[in-house]
Amino acid sequence: MMPILAFGAVVAAAPLLVASNVVLNFLVFTMIIALAAQGWNLLGGYGGQYSFGHAAFFGTGAYLTAILQVRFGMNAYPAFAIGIALAALVGLAIGAMAFRSGLKGSYFALVTLAFAEVFRVLANAAEITGSAAGILIRLQADPANFQFAERGTFLWVAGALVTLALVATRALERSRLGAQLVAVRENEAAAQALGVDVLAVKLRAITLSAGMTGAAGGLYAQYFLYLDANIAYGTWISVEALLAPIVGGVGTVFGPLLGAVILHGLAEATKSIAGRIPGIDLVVFGIVLILVVRFPPRDLPGLLGRWRR
Repeated sequence: MMPILAFGAVVAAAPLLVASNVVLNFLVFTMIIALAAQGWNLLGGYGGQYSFGHAAFFGTGAYLTAILQVRFGMNAYPAFAIGIALAALVGLAIGAMAFRSGLKGSYFALVTLAFAEVFRVLANAAEITGSAAGILIRLQADPANFQFAERGTFLWVAGALVTLALVATRALERSRLGAQLVAVRENEAAAQALGVDVLAVKLRAITLSAGMTGAAGGLYAQYFLYLDANIAYGTWISVEALLAPIVGGVGTVFGPLLGAVILHGLAEATKSIAGRIPGIDLVVFGIVLILVVRFPPRDLPGLLGRWRR
């Protein structure tokens, strides 16, 4: 728990030491991506069920948080909580359909991608989501509305949520469910032969994963106060939620956080050197992924350690 507490202390001190809004904005966005990546890691890292469509959960949490405020006048905090709950239910529903049908591996990945794309198309056409124009949350910079005048305050909130996600992941890692998830990941047939209810374990994992990713979506909505279908259900978030754990260390507590920091740090450094060339950050992500996949151990910290030795 000490590394998690140390991370919480660093995030708590950052707004007191950093005055630049650019840096604070980078840190907040990195925390949002780290939270979504941690959600993916619960299912893909520990459970071995790789998803290409976590945008379905991110967008559900984001849109419901926004819609309940804009269309129904609900306070942001219960809207945020309901968004997380609905994202978890969406994950449970998708998991029930996919896992009961025996889908796994690339088939499961493609099904999740298909659901995310269906949600994107529906959100782009539905009136309640603002259709193609998107939905704008009214600016009311008041903590009672889950909006803050200072970016540093929002960083504290985002950092607290990521810290809770780290604690939850550590607890899962040491729990019976965590052991069952790893068993399913390593050998599903052997786990089932030992008495593990494989379907139930997968459903719990995807529900927790979707809820955590939905929390990242709600946080995004509250920070940027604007959504459209390509933001909420876009492939960008599915890619980043997938890449961060792979780069930082899949199936580890700090892997998603480390991967998010590395990827966005490299992307921002590249933009500052090469200028604001459209897509330059994706080029960097691709190069890092190729290096990580090509040279074992297949995460950046392990790869750097190997080269250092």
